[in-house]
Amino acid sequence: MKKILIFTIIFLVFLSFNSYASPVGFTGGVNDEYEYEEVVFITGEPIKFTGQIKINEREKNDVKTVNYRFDLKPEDKSIKGKLTRNITVETKFNNRNDKGQAIGQTSLTKFSEKIEIGDDKFELKDYQFSKSDIIDKRPASDFYSGNIKGRKYYTINKDEGKVVVDISGGDVGYENFWGSTETQILNYYINYEKETDDTKVNWNGTVKVQVSDSLSKKLKYSDNMVNLSSFNGGYIKVTDREIISKYEYNLPRLKDGIPYKDRRNSGEIELSKKMVPKIERLIVPKFRDVNGHWAESYIEKLYSLDVFDEKSEFFTPDIPMTRLEFTRAIIKACDIRTLIDKKDRRSRRTKQEVEKSPFVDISADDKDYVYIKEGLSKGIIQGTSSGIFNPEGPLTRAQAITIIIRALGFNNKAPNPGYFTSFDDDRNIPDWARDSIYVAREIGIIRGDDNNRVYPNKVMTRAEASAMLVRFLEFLEKDLQKDYRENIVLFN
Repeated sequence: MKKILIFTIIFLVFLSFNSYASPVGFTGGVNDEYEYEEVVFITGEPIKFTGQIKINEREKNDVKTVNYRFDLKPEDKSIKGKLTRNITVETKFNNRNDKGQAIGQTSLTKFSEKIEIGDDKFELKDYQFSKSDIIDKRPASDFYSGNIKGRKYYTINKDEGKVVVDISGGDVGYENFWGSTETQILNYYINYEKETDDTKVNWNGTVKVQVSDSLSKKLKYSDNMVNLSSFNGGYIKVTDREIISKYEYNLPRLKDGIPYKDRRNSGEIELSKKMVPKIERLIVPKFRDVNGHWAESYIEKLYSLDVFDEKSEFFTPDIPMTRLEFTRAIIKACDIRTLIDKKDRRSRRTKQEVEKSPFVDISADDKDYVYIKEGLSKGIIQGTSSGIFNPEGPLTRAQAITIIIRALGFNNKAPNPGYFTSFDDDRNIPDWARDSIYVAREIGIIRGDDNNRVYPNKVMTRAEASAMLVRFLEFLEKDLQKDYRENIVLFN
């Protein structure tokens, strides 16, 4: 088997929506770096095909074009057959920056497909396909959902019959710096008609396909294998990608190609492929005042990821976290790559370009101004009063929770005004933070203490803020993947 070839213009963990990874070709197939496989139902019998796939992506302005080429054969060597397919889809994006959203409209621009199984040859003569997605671009993650409609028309041995496959379904997905998942659910309605001189065969069948392509980052601690070293160990960033698929079919039970009148062939087939993990060593923290501290692992994770960039040997975990420090950390955690690009562009400004800060207490020339500007433009932060940001002011729990929920774009998921949270100190929650605190508890970002209190006005220490930031990153890494993959494909 030749090595699988995948040609893409961009393949990064965090990309704009226009380059998100998605399951291949709307067929329920899965692949790794070496091999692709899918299940074909066109004869009325499920047959697994394996082989080579080539993917070519091109992007220009607001148009993305993807070409898929398949060269497959039955996995069962006793079955004579082959499949060749070449399709090109084009997605045009209508960006509504005033709404923070975009609409992606996908259509088919080129197709050809030929399938040979036994003595029968199927050729795709017509393929109608339409897909439309709405993309909600939030600061910490993009979320999208779409609908799919299509119809494939095959001839059998040129003029002996036809197979019509109606396709309906949709997709859901998310994408952020820490991972991305797209799950497609497709329903195939198959109508088969074949007539020879002495035989006429008609049957109908259905196939439900659930396929999910998921890419995620995880941090793993690696101990140093020797004792006499300048550091004990450090974190490794591991990037994993896995594609899983499940076919549920209801087909006629056949004998020599002829269907029984009252007997059906129903079942499930699952496929999965994993890519080889990509590993990357991270910076080793060497703070002298966090050893044995309850928040040691949280602090070291964030430092290794450059969310914290302390230059001192002392982190001082038990002093208050400032509003500026938390803003800088949340922006780095959400938007590292984009932020670095913007800082580079800002450093190349000409002297004639003068920017005015919206806050009187932080200058546009301040080295941390880019974080304030980014947070304000994305609606993550606000000032404490008109024209005042109070960068060195202590951060309260209510402020931190509100910033996190705004970064996720979930602040509109609270009930209509007039509700109460389930915390015993609900009366102490500021009105401006009530929605965020309610949502944060619902999605598992926070929980009450042993007395079911959230202490919204309590000042957070740097250690406490570190723990909350790590929980935020775990939500992006684990909770979203569970909701968009496991809850749909594995438990649906």
